[in-house]
Amino acid sequence: MSLRSLLPVLRGNCSSRTFSTASRNVARSSQVANASSARASSKTFARPSSRFYSTEGNASKGSNTGLWLGLGALIAAGAGYYVYSNPQTAETVLRSGEQSVKSAAGFTPKKDDYQKVYNAIADLLDEAGDYDDGSYGPVLVRLAWHASGTYDKETKTGGSNYATMRFNPEALHGANAGLAVARGVLEPVKKKYPWISYGDLWTLAGVAAIQEASGPKIPWRAGRIDGFEKDVTPDGRLPDAAQGGDHLRNIFYRMGFNDQEIVALAGAHALGRCHVDRSGFEGPWTFSPTTFSNEFFNLLMNEKWQWRKWGGPKQLEDNKTKTLMMLPTDYALLTDKSFKKWVKAYADDESVFFKDFSAAFSRLLELGVPSTQWVAQEPWELKTLSEQKK
Repeated sequence: MSLRSLLPVLRGNCSSRTFSTASRNVARSSQVANASSARASSKTFARPSSRFYSTEGNASKGSNTGLWLGLGALIAAGAGYYVYSNPQTAETVLRSGEQSVKSAAGFTPKKDDYQKVYNAIADLLDEAGDYDDGSYGPVLVRLAWHASGTYDKETKTGGSNYATMRFNPEALHGANAGLAVARGVLEPVKKKYPWISYGDLWTLAGVAAIQEASGPKIPWRAGRIDGFEKDVTPDGRLPDAAQGGDHLRNIFYRMGFNDQEIVALAGAHALGRCHVDRSGFEGPWTFSPTTFSNEFFNLLMNEKWQWRKWGGPKQLEDNKTKTLMMLPTDYALLTDKSFKKWVKAYADDESVFFKDFSAAFSRLLELGVPSTQWVAQEPWELKTLSEQKK
Protein backbone atom coordinates (compact mmCIF):
# COMPACT_ATOMS: atom_id res chain seq x y z
CA MET A 1 0.00 0.00 0.00
CA SER A 2 1.41 3.40 -0.96
CA LEU A 3 1.41 6.56 1.10
CA ARG A 4 -0.61 8.26 -1.64
CA SER A 5 -3.50 5.83 -1.13
CA LEU A 6 -3.49 6.59 2.61
CA LEU A 7 -3.74 10.36 2.29
CA PRO A 8 -7.55 10.38 2.08
CA VAL A 9 -7.65 8.62 5.45
CA LEU A 10 -5.51 11.28 7.04
CA ARG A 11 -7.11 14.26 5.31
CA GLY A 12 -10.21 13.79 7.42
CA ASN A 13 -8.34 15.73 10.13
CA CYS A 14 -5.64 17.56 8.19
CA SER A 15 -5.72 20.18 5.43
CA SER A 16 -2.90 20.62 2.94
CA ARG A 17 -1.94 23.86 4.64
CA THR A 18 -1.82 22.08 7.97
CA PHE A 19 0.59 19.51 6.55
CA SER A 20 2.82 22.24 5.18
CA THR A 21 2.86 24.35 8.33
CA ALA A 22 3.20 21.48 10.79
CA SER A 23 5.85 19.71 8.74
CA ARG A 24 8.18 22.67 9.25
CA ASN A 25 7.48 22.52 12.99
CA VAL A 26 8.17 18.79 13.06
CA ALA A 27 11.41 19.26 11.13
CA ARG A 28 12.55 21.92 13.58
CA SER A 29 11.59 19.68 16.55
CA SER A 30 13.53 16.82 14.97
CA GLN A 31 16.60 19.02 14.66
CA VAL A 32 16.28 20.02 18.31
CA ALA A 33 15.95 16.40 19.38
CA ASN A 34 19.00 15.32 17.37
CA ALA A 35 21.07 18.19 18.71
CA SER A 36 19.87 17.43 22.22
CA SER A 37 20.91 13.81 21.99
CA ALA A 38 24.34 14.71 20.64
CA ARG A 39 25.00 17.28 23.33
CA ALA A 40 23.72 15.04 26.09
CA SER A 41 26.00 12.24 24.91
CA SER A 42 29.13 14.36 24.86
CA LYS A 43 28.64 16.70 27.78
CA THR A 44 29.37 15.57 31.33
CA PHE A 45 27.55 16.75 34.40
CA ALA A 46 28.58 17.17 38.01
CA ARG A 47 25.45 18.39 39.74
CA PRO A 48 25.19 16.82 43.21
CA SER A 49 21.44 17.37 43.50
CA SER A 50 20.19 15.29 40.64
CA ARG A 51 19.91 11.66 41.77
CA PHE A 52 17.50 9.48 43.72
CA TYR A 53 17.00 6.29 41.71
CA SER A 54 19.37 3.83 40.08
CA THR A 55 21.86 5.27 37.63
CA GLU A 56 22.86 5.54 35.24
CA GLY A 57 15.87 -4.83 11.73
CA ASN A 58 12.78 -6.44 10.77
CA ALA A 59 9.36 -5.19 11.84
CA SER A 60 6.95 -7.61 13.50
CA LYS A 61 4.67 -9.70 11.32
CA GLY A 62 2.03 -7.73 9.48
CA SER A 63 3.87 -4.42 9.60
CA ASN A 64 6.09 -2.56 7.16
CA THR A 65 8.94 -0.48 8.55
CA GLY A 66 9.15 1.93 5.63
CA LEU A 67 5.40 2.42 5.61
CA TRP A 68 5.33 3.12 9.34
CA LEU A 69 8.13 5.65 9.14
CA GLY A 70 6.34 7.52 6.37
CA LEU A 71 3.03 7.34 8.15
CA GLY A 72 4.60 8.51 11.39
CA ALA A 73 5.83 11.65 9.68
CA LEU A 74 2.38 12.31 8.23
CA ILE A 75 0.69 11.83 11.60
CA ALA A 76 3.16 14.14 13.33
CA ALA A 77 2.73 16.76 10.65
CA GLY A 78 -1.04 16.52 10.54
CA ALA A 79 -1.49 16.53 14.29
CA GLY A 80 1.14 19.16 15.02
CA TYR A 81 -0.89 22.17 13.93
CA TYR A 82 -3.93 21.18 15.97
CA VAL A 83 -1.93 20.39 19.09
CA TYR A 84 -0.01 23.64 18.99
CA SER A 85 -3.13 25.70 18.33
CA ASN A 86 -5.31 23.87 20.85
CA PRO A 87 -3.47 21.75 23.45
CA GLN A 88 -6.75 20.31 24.72
CA THR A 89 -7.09 18.28 21.51
CA ALA A 90 -3.65 16.66 21.75
CA GLU A 91 -4.76 13.24 22.96
CA THR A 92 -7.79 13.11 20.68
CA VAL A 93 -5.99 14.12 17.49
CA LEU A 94 -2.89 12.02 17.98
CA ARG A 95 -4.77 9.01 19.21
CA SER A 96 -7.29 9.07 16.35
CA GLY A 97 -4.51 9.63 13.84
CA GLU A 98 -2.55 6.65 15.11
CA GLN A 99 -5.59 4.41 15.05
CA SER A 100 -6.51 5.51 11.52
CA VAL A 101 -3.06 4.67 10.24
CA LYS A 102 -2.94 1.32 12.02
CA SER A 103 -6.30 0.42 10.55
CA ALA A 104 -5.30 1.53 7.06
CA ALA A 105 -2.01 -0.38 7.29
CA GLY A 106 -3.86 -3.51 8.41
CA PHE A 107 -1.84 -3.75 11.63
CA THR A 108 -2.92 -3.12 15.20
CA PRO A 109 -0.32 -4.19 17.79
CA LYS A 110 -1.47 -6.86 20.22
CA LYS A 111 0.02 -8.18 23.45
CA ASP A 112 2.19 -10.63 21.48
CA ASP A 113 3.68 -7.74 19.51
CA TYR A 114 4.65 -5.94 22.71
CA GLN A 115 6.13 -9.20 24.01
CA LYS A 116 8.43 -9.14 20.96
CA VAL A 117 9.52 -5.61 21.85
CA TYR A 118 10.11 -6.74 25.44
CA ASN A 119 12.27 -9.60 24.14
CA ALA A 120 14.32 -7.26 21.95
CA ILE A 121 15.00 -5.05 24.97
CA ALA A 122 15.85 -8.02 27.18
CA ASP A 123 18.30 -9.32 24.59
CA LEU A 124 20.37 -6.13 24.69
CA LEU A 125 20.58 -5.75 28.48
CA ASP A 126 23.79 -7.77 28.76
CA GLU A 127 25.49 -6.18 25.74
CA ALA A 128 26.86 -3.37 27.89
CA GLY A 129 30.44 -4.64 28.05
CA ASP A 130 32.29 -2.66 30.73
CA TYR A 131 29.46 -0.17 31.16
CA ASP A 132 27.87 -0.14 34.63
CA ASP A 133 28.82 -3.61 35.85
CA GLY A 134 28.03 -5.15 32.46
CA SER A 135 24.31 -4.36 32.22
CA TYR A 136 22.15 -1.64 30.71
CA GLY A 137 19.35 -2.66 33.09
CA PRO A 138 19.93 -0.06 35.81
CA VAL A 139 20.12 2.91 33.44
CA LEU A 140 16.94 1.73 31.66
CA VAL A 141 15.12 1.58 35.00
CA ARG A 142 16.27 5.13 35.64
CA LEU A 143 15.04 6.22 32.19
CA ALA A 144 11.59 4.75 32.81
CA TRP A 145 11.40 6.37 36.23
CA HIS A 146 12.60 9.82 35.16
CA ALA A 147 10.29 9.80 32.13
CA SER A 148 7.34 9.15 34.47
CA GLY A 149 8.25 10.93 37.70
CA THR A 150 7.66 14.45 36.40
CA TYR A 151 3.89 14.12 36.91
CA ASP A 152 1.98 16.82 38.80
CA LYS A 153 -1.45 15.66 39.94
CA GLU A 154 -2.71 19.23 40.41
CA THR A 155 -1.89 20.52 36.93
CA LYS A 156 -2.20 17.09 35.25
CA THR A 157 1.10 17.75 33.46
CA GLY A 158 4.21 15.61 33.09
CA GLY A 159 4.40 11.85 33.36
CA SER A 160 5.17 9.21 30.77
CA ASN A 161 2.58 10.15 28.16
CA TYR A 162 4.53 12.49 25.90
CA ALA A 163 8.13 11.19 26.24
CA THR A 164 9.29 14.80 26.53
CA MET A 165 12.85 13.88 27.47
CA ARG A 166 13.45 13.73 23.72
CA PHE A 167 13.58 17.54 23.75
CA ASN A 168 15.63 20.31 25.33
CA PRO A 169 15.78 21.55 27.96
CA GLU A 170 14.38 18.43 29.67
CA ALA A 171 16.98 16.15 28.07
CA LEU A 172 19.67 18.34 29.67
CA HIS A 173 18.13 18.65 33.14
CA GLY A 174 20.72 17.71 35.76
CA ALA A 175 18.55 14.83 37.01
CA ASN A 176 18.65 13.32 33.52
CA ALA A 177 22.43 13.40 33.10
CA GLY A 178 23.61 10.18 31.49
CA LEU A 179 20.21 9.13 30.19
CA ALA A 180 21.25 9.84 26.60
CA VAL A 181 22.97 6.46 26.96
CA ALA A 182 19.68 4.74 27.76
CA ARG A 183 17.79 6.50 24.99
CA GLY A 184 20.51 5.61 22.50
CA VAL A 185 20.54 1.95 23.54
CA LEU A 186 16.84 1.70 22.72
CA GLU A 187 17.02 3.34 19.29
CA PRO A 188 17.70 0.06 17.43
CA VAL A 189 14.57 -1.39 19.05
CA LYS A 190 12.57 1.66 17.98
CA LYS A 191 13.80 1.25 14.41
CA LYS A 192 12.87 -2.43 14.42
CA TYR A 193 9.41 -1.70 15.83
CA PRO A 194 8.64 1.85 14.63
CA TRP A 195 4.96 1.58 15.57
CA ILE A 196 5.69 1.72 19.31
CA SER A 197 5.68 5.17 20.94
CA TYR A 198 8.74 6.35 22.83
CA GLY A 199 6.68 6.56 26.00
CA ASP A 200 5.66 2.92 25.70
CA LEU A 201 9.19 1.88 24.70
CA TRP A 202 10.91 3.61 27.61
CA THR A 203 8.49 2.35 30.25
CA LEU A 204 8.51 -1.17 28.81
CA ALA A 205 12.31 -1.06 28.99
CA GLY A 206 12.04 -0.36 32.72
CA VAL A 207 9.72 -3.34 33.11
CA ALA A 208 12.08 -5.63 31.20
CA ALA A 209 15.09 -4.43 33.19
CA ILE A 210 13.41 -5.16 36.53
CA GLN A 211 12.01 -8.54 35.54
CA GLU A 212 15.20 -9.76 33.84
CA ALA A 213 17.21 -8.79 36.95
CA SER A 214 15.24 -11.35 39.02
CA GLY A 215 12.74 -8.74 40.17
CA PRO A 216 8.97 -9.01 40.48
CA LYS A 217 6.49 -8.99 37.61
CA ILE A 218 5.53 -5.40 36.75
CA PRO A 219 2.01 -5.04 35.28
CA TRP A 220 2.24 -2.85 32.18
CA ARG A 221 0.03 -1.78 29.29
CA ALA A 222 0.44 0.23 26.10
CA GLY A 223 -1.22 3.44 25.01
CA ARG A 224 1.18 6.35 25.57
CA ILE A 225 1.54 8.85 22.74
CA ASP A 226 4.51 11.03 21.86
CA GLY A 227 4.04 14.76 22.34
CA PHE A 228 5.89 17.88 21.28
CA GLU A 229 8.55 20.24 22.54
CA LYS A 230 5.88 22.48 24.08
CA ASP A 231 5.01 19.64 26.49
CA VAL A 232 8.46 19.62 28.13
CA THR A 233 8.25 19.74 31.93
CA PRO A 234 10.11 22.30 34.06
CA ASP A 235 13.28 21.39 35.93
CA GLY A 236 13.01 20.49 39.62
CA ARG A 237 10.25 17.87 39.52
CA LEU A 238 12.57 14.95 40.24
CA PRO A 239 14.11 14.29 43.67
CA ASP A 240 17.22 16.09 44.86
CA ALA A 241 19.41 13.41 46.44
CA ALA A 242 21.09 15.93 48.76
CA GLN A 243 17.82 16.64 50.58
CA GLY A 244 15.85 14.95 53.37
CA GLY A 245 12.45 13.50 54.23
CA ASP A 246 10.39 16.66 53.76
CA HIS A 247 11.74 17.05 50.24
CA LEU A 248 10.89 13.44 49.39
CA ARG A 249 7.32 13.96 50.55
CA ASN A 250 6.98 17.18 48.55
CA ILE A 251 8.16 15.40 45.39
CA PHE A 252 6.23 12.16 45.77
CA TYR A 253 3.05 13.56 47.27
CA ARG A 254 2.87 15.81 44.19
CA MET A 255 2.68 12.64 42.11
CA GLY A 256 0.07 11.09 44.41
CA PHE A 257 2.23 8.62 46.37
CA ASN A 258 2.24 8.00 50.14
CA ASP A 259 5.05 7.21 52.60
CA GLN A 260 4.88 3.45 52.07
CA GLU A 261 5.12 3.86 48.29
CA ILE A 262 8.02 6.31 48.62
CA VAL A 263 10.03 3.69 50.51
CA ALA A 264 9.00 0.87 48.17
CA LEU A 265 10.13 2.82 45.11
CA ALA A 266 13.43 3.65 46.81
CA GLY A 267 14.14 -0.09 46.72
CA ALA A 268 15.11 0.33 43.06
CA HIS A 269 18.46 1.36 44.48
CA ALA A 270 19.24 -2.33 44.66
CA LEU A 271 20.30 -1.70 41.07
CA GLY A 272 23.00 0.50 39.62
CA ARG A 273 25.47 3.02 40.90
CA CYS A 274 26.12 6.77 41.00
CA HIS A 275 28.62 8.49 38.72
CA VAL A 276 30.74 11.51 39.60
CA ASP A 277 30.46 12.92 36.08
CA ARG A 278 26.65 12.82 36.22
CA SER A 279 25.22 13.30 39.69
CA GLY A 280 28.42 14.14 41.52
CA PHE A 281 27.90 11.14 43.82
CA GLU A 282 29.92 7.94 43.45
CA GLY A 283 29.48 4.22 43.98
CA PRO A 284 26.92 1.39 44.15
CA TRP A 285 24.31 0.84 46.86
CA THR A 286 24.74 -2.94 47.00
CA PHE A 287 27.33 -5.62 46.27
CA SER A 288 25.16 -6.99 43.43
CA PRO A 289 24.12 -3.90 41.44
CA THR A 290 22.65 -5.89 38.55
CA THR A 291 20.32 -8.06 40.66
CA PHE A 292 16.98 -6.79 41.94
CA SER A 293 16.39 -7.75 45.58
CA ASN A 294 15.64 -6.28 49.01
CA GLU A 295 19.38 -5.94 49.67
CA PHE A 296 19.19 -2.13 49.60
CA PHE A 297 16.97 -2.25 52.69
CA ASN A 298 19.04 -4.95 54.41
CA LEU A 299 22.20 -2.91 54.02
CA LEU A 300 20.57 0.39 54.92
CA MET A 301 19.06 -1.14 58.06
CA ASN A 302 21.86 -3.38 59.29
CA GLU A 303 25.18 -1.90 58.17
CA LYS A 304 26.92 0.91 60.01
CA TRP A 305 27.13 4.06 57.89
CA GLN A 306 29.42 7.04 58.17
CA TRP A 307 29.82 10.26 56.23
CA ARG A 308 32.45 9.88 53.56
CA LYS A 309 35.42 12.24 53.70
CA TRP A 310 36.11 13.31 50.15
CA GLY A 311 35.90 16.28 47.80
CA GLY A 312 32.45 15.47 46.47
CA PRO A 313 28.93 16.12 47.82
CA LYS A 314 27.78 14.68 51.16
CA GLN A 315 27.18 10.94 50.93
CA LEU A 316 27.57 8.00 53.27
CA GLU A 317 29.83 4.96 53.03
CA ASP A 318 29.64 1.63 54.81
CA ASN A 319 31.97 1.45 57.78
CA LYS A 320 33.18 -2.07 56.98
CA THR A 321 34.34 -2.04 53.35
CA LYS A 322 33.95 1.61 52.39
CA THR A 323 32.90 0.49 48.92
CA LEU A 324 29.14 1.05 49.21
CA MET A 325 27.30 4.34 49.36
CA MET A 326 24.01 5.81 50.52
CA LEU A 327 22.59 9.18 49.55
CA PRO A 328 21.22 11.71 52.04
CA THR A 329 17.72 10.89 50.75
CA ASP A 330 18.40 7.20 51.42
CA TYR A 331 19.54 7.91 54.97
CA ALA A 332 16.42 10.00 55.54
CA LEU A 333 14.43 6.77 55.25
CA LEU A 334 16.12 5.63 58.47
CA THR A 335 15.82 8.85 60.45
CA ASP A 336 12.10 9.37 59.73
CA LYS A 337 9.85 7.09 61.84
CA SER A 338 7.13 6.76 59.21
CA PHE A 339 9.65 5.79 56.55
CA LYS A 340 11.74 3.55 58.83
CA LYS A 341 8.93 1.12 59.62
CA TRP A 342 8.67 0.31 55.92
CA VAL A 343 12.45 -0.01 55.55
CA LYS A 344 12.34 -2.62 58.32
CA ALA A 345 9.34 -4.41 56.80
CA TYR A 346 11.06 -4.70 53.41
CA ALA A 347 14.40 -5.73 54.94
CA ASP A 348 12.62 -8.50 56.86
CA ASP A 349 10.55 -9.87 53.98
CA GLU A 350 11.56 -9.62 50.32
CA SER A 351 8.19 -10.94 49.13
CA VAL A 352 6.42 -8.02 50.81
CA PHE A 353 8.82 -5.60 49.18
CA PHE A 354 8.36 -7.21 45.74
CA LYS A 355 4.57 -6.98 46.01
CA ASP A 356 4.57 -3.34 47.09
CA PHE A 357 7.28 -2.29 44.63
CA SER A 358 5.45 -3.93 41.74
CA ALA A 359 2.25 -2.04 42.53
CA ALA A 360 3.98 1.32 43.04
CA PHE A 361 6.28 1.07 40.02
CA SER A 362 3.43 0.01 37.74
CA ARG A 363 1.42 3.02 38.88
CA LEU A 364 4.43 5.31 38.45
CA LEU A 365 4.78 4.25 34.81
CA GLU A 366 1.14 5.15 34.11
CA LEU A 367 1.22 8.66 35.56
CA GLY A 368 -0.06 11.32 33.17
CA VAL A 369 -1.73 8.93 30.73
CA PRO A 370 -5.49 9.47 30.19
CA SER A 371 -7.43 6.26 30.81
CA THR A 372 -9.03 6.54 27.36
CA GLN A 373 -5.66 5.90 25.72
CA TRP A 374 -4.99 2.44 27.13
CA VAL A 375 -5.20 -0.39 24.60
CA ALA A 376 -6.28 -2.83 27.33
CA GLN A 377 -8.56 -2.39 30.33
CA GLU A 378 -6.17 -4.27 32.61
CA PRO A 379 -2.35 -4.21 32.55
CA TRP A 380 -0.45 -7.18 31.14
CA GLU A 381 2.26 -9.32 32.73
CA LEU A 382 4.83 -9.99 30.04
CA LYS A 383 6.98 -13.11 30.24
CA THR A 384 10.71 -13.07 30.93
CA LEU A 385 13.09 -14.67 28.46
CA SER A 386 13.59 -17.65 30.76
CA GLU A 387 9.86 -18.17 31.16
CA GLN A 388 9.44 -18.34 27.39
CA LYS A 389 12.01 -21.13 27.16
CA LYS A 390 10.07 -23.45 29.44
